[in-house]
Amino acid sequence: MERKLISTGSIFEENIAFSRAVVVDNTVYVSGCTGYDYSTTTISDDLVEQTEQTFKNIEAVLAKADAKLTDVVRVHYLLKEGEDFEKCWPTIRKYFGDVRPACTVFCVTFPVKEIKIEIEVTAVKS
Repeated sequence: MERKLISTGSIFEENIAFSRAVVVDNTVYVSGCTGYDYSTTTISDDLVEQTEQTFKNIEAVLAKADAKLTDVVRVHYLLKEGEDFEKCWPTIRKYFGDVRPACTVFCVTFPVKEIKIEIEVTAVKS
């Protein structure tokens, strides 16, 4: 079994002792990603903008694992306000319209008040 840890250098990864992704053979387990723009260390107040940035962050992590969004087989959406999920649908369709991974939605409380959505995925590299 081949195991590879992927980090983005995030302070959260260091402080909480986790990897942004773990690759085991051809499967990529991506930790929950948020809408932080790591190039500016900012996060938008807007849920849709956070969703867009989250997908960009996931794409970047998958690329480090030699995978892509089309390899995603399972997705978990974690939202602060469940009733706002429908606002995310156009962005989700933009990235997963043809991929159509298995999906579960959770309503949660985040430890950082600015976060409105977190997305974690599992991908199987083709």
